[in-house]
Amino acid sequence: MSITIDDIRATAARIAGQIVTTPTVYSAALSDLYGAEIYLKLETLQRTGSFKDRGALAKLLSLDGAQAQAGVIAVSAGNHAQGVAWHAQRLGIPATIVMPRGTPFNKIRRTEAFGATVVLHGEDVSNAEPHAMALAETEGLTFVHPFADPAVIAGQGTVGLEMLEARPDLDVLIMPVGGGGLISGVATAAKAMRPDIEVIGVEAAMYPAVHNALNGLEAAAGGHTLAEGIAVKSPGEINLEIIRALCDEMILVDEPALEAAVVTMMEAAKIMVEGAGAAPLAALAADKARFAGRRVGLVVSGANIDSRLLASLLMRGLTRAGRMARLRILVPDEPGQLARVATEISGTGANIVEVYHQRLFSDVPAKQTELDVVVETRDENHIRQLIELLSEHGFETRRLSDTTREE
Repeated sequence: MSITIDDIRATAARIAGQIVTTPTVYSAALSDLYGAEIYLKLETLQRTGSFKDRGALAKLLSLDGAQAQAGVIAVSAGNHAQGVAWHAQRLGIPATIVMPRGTPFNKIRRTEAFGATVVLHGEDVSNAEPHAMALAETEGLTFVHPFADPAVIAGQGTVGLEMLEARPDLDVLIMPVGGGGLISGVATAAKAMRPDIEVIGVEAAMYPAVHNALNGLEAAAGGHTLAEGIAVKSPGEINLEIIRALCDEMILVDEPALEAAVVTMMEAAKIMVEGAGAAPLAALAADKARFAGRRVGLVVSGANIDSRLLASLLMRGLTRAGRMARLRILVPDEPGQLARVATEISGTGANIVEVYHQRLFSDVPAKQTELDVVVETRDENHIRQLIELLSEHGFETRRLSDTTREE
């Protein structure tokens, strides 16, 4: 094996005091929801909000004096960029980060705020990497790979070391998988400490790179996933070798499962996570029976989610849980009708959030009009009762789609 538990322990000693030794906490709320004893490894508490701090620092500390003076270069659209930039700034090492042109401005700003020089190139990370490698060659920079590097793997492996030191009785570890740096490091540490522990990786269904490689499949990877932190088309060879030897299973989760997991982490566990950070919970939620009664450790890998996206996910979550609905109500176009509808709705205990009064752009008769009303409700049963009540009082009412606007 290319990486050993001794390598990870040595790395843990080198990076001690320079990264956050994050807690492994019991979540009573999630345990009650899913019938398992669930522990969360909160890598969201790292300085840059992600476990990537560990591997980036481990690689930077492995440089010799000449390499550190010349500087480093990395390619990333998010967490790896910030991890490299932050620790390079701390250590006085010049850092260049190549980011795809479409990288969100807030991620570019955060990377630059850590002192790195940002170069925008290519449409995605795979397009940007050749440019970064060329710059490394011409400018004499050391390339810091996000996952396919022994030093990076050993750094990420300290996550597993800490988890089992905190909870040596865990039965299973579940973690997100992109290129494989995290799981290959954690599996190396975990299997050395507890050979009987189950190690499970989770990939976004749109990017099943490791799953495909392990099963000899060639299905295409790509698409807009909520879990952009693990949207990797090809795992590293060194990572794949370790995964084949030590990991028990790869689970694929779809976009609705990821969305639901982000919302559950926020509402039940009171922890903000990005899509990749929610992937382990999405896998657990999809097969509760399998994990019931077991001690399960989830690696909550990162918290760097766009605030607008999080707000949208929370609102969509309310809708899918029956706690918010959009109703289309047909009413006579006469004075006082809107007030009557509002009275009926409030009488059920529902709360009106928004009202759209449509007169001009509608195919209903001229003496009628449509109201689109967004209401807060208790649950699905409350929505049904509200629709029935309005219909009984002469207001033809139907619920509009949760995700698309009906005409």
